[in-house]
Amino acid sequence: MPRPALEVADIFRDHGAAWRSANAGHVSLDQLKVMSAIERCRTVALGGHVARCEDCAHTVIAYNSCRNRHCPKCQGAAAREWLVEREAELLPVGYFHLVFTLPGPIADIAYQNKAAIYGLLFTAAAEATLTIAADPKRLGARIGITAVLHSWGSAMTHHPHVHMIVPGGGISLDGTRWVSCRPRFFLPVRVLSRLFRRLFLGKLRAAHQAGHLAFFGGHAALAEPRAFAAFLAPLRKAEWVVDAKKPFGGPQAVLAYLSRYTHRVAISNRRLISADKTGVTFKWKDYRIEGPDRYKTMTLPTGEFIRRFLTHVLPKGLHRIRHYGLFANGNRAANIARARELLAVPCRAKPVESPTTAAADEPRVLPRPCRCCGGRMIIIETFAGGCQPKHHPASAAAAMKIDTS
Repeated sequence: MPRPALEVADIFRDHGAAWRSANAGHVSLDQLKVMSAIERCRTVALGGHVARCEDCAHTVIAYNSCRNRHCPKCQGAAAREWLVEREAELLPVGYFHLVFTLPGPIADIAYQNKAAIYGLLFTAAAEATLTIAADPKRLGARIGITAVLHSWGSAMTHHPHVHMIVPGGGISLDGTRWVSCRPRFFLPVRVLSRLFRRLFLGKLRAAHQAGHLAFFGGHAALAEPRAFAAFLAPLRKAEWVVDAKKPFGGPQAVLAYLSRYTHRVAISNRRLISADKTGVTFKWKDYRIEGPDRYKTMTLPTGEFIRRFLTHVLPKGLHRIRHYGLFANGNRAANIARARELLAVPCRAKPVESPTTAAADEPRVLPRPCRCCGGRMIIIETFAGGCQPKHHPASAAAAMKIDTS
């Protein structure tokens, strides 16, 4: 796949310094680190290696990736590694897709309390789903959940929501059988929405009472308990959005979805159209409209584009992919094995990993073959960050920046 003509890294390199200067004192350390990582990604600043085809001598310079989870260029390899593990865990049943969204007023204060409120979003959504599924009047089973946090809308506005991928059934409460849901119905959305609302607001109030929330600017008054209670009052009566998408066609469709969603960032490079010091134009999708008219373009002032992108930088240590129920990390392997036993299907062996260390006399080889003749690309030189390689392609045009992650 060809490299996009315009990247977020280009915008940061060309306009990031001026934006940082204009916003000094209002940019967090985490945001500054993300900007720096993206600007340096796959450049000489991070070092890299030189590879040469053993057949035709075609030579490429491959610069190292920053591996930052917010970098649009570095998520492909991370997603592939993650998907290999998930593929071995897929069950031969239908899968459902649920989306839990925070109301606008909560999203506003979530930006000032990302770690706390994003965490509550995860736990309240998971607890609601597990509770309703375990109800004998509903499914009456223990289910597994893979949940992914997205904090953005298509226009990069702040729009926190959690995507859940759930098998269409679970292990009975007594552990003796597999309980399947109806073919095109998993759990009642309205019941999920009401319980999600109650659980989240209860946890949010407890977090406020424990002093775990901070409020600044126009929300500073919410630090006072009565003001916060008044803020929550209308939210207890509003309808909260829980969406049940059309069920997936099968396990491979689940993998295709996960490959697009699990390691996504606020905007991909392929959505960018143009950029200069006055504005950035990109493609976006208006989900309020059905049909082809929903695909539009938007131009934002360059500074606003950078601000919106950095709005979605996550606090250090906050995991945006989480597993619950049968898929919880502690007992996942045993639960999946039991589910396969009850479904009367053999356990799937995980792919055998290739040795991480090659023999001393074996050359290091790139995973991709030569683009000219298909031969092996042998690494002939490794160079440190800030250093120039000794070997170069025959022409500057032949130099290719390859993902080394």
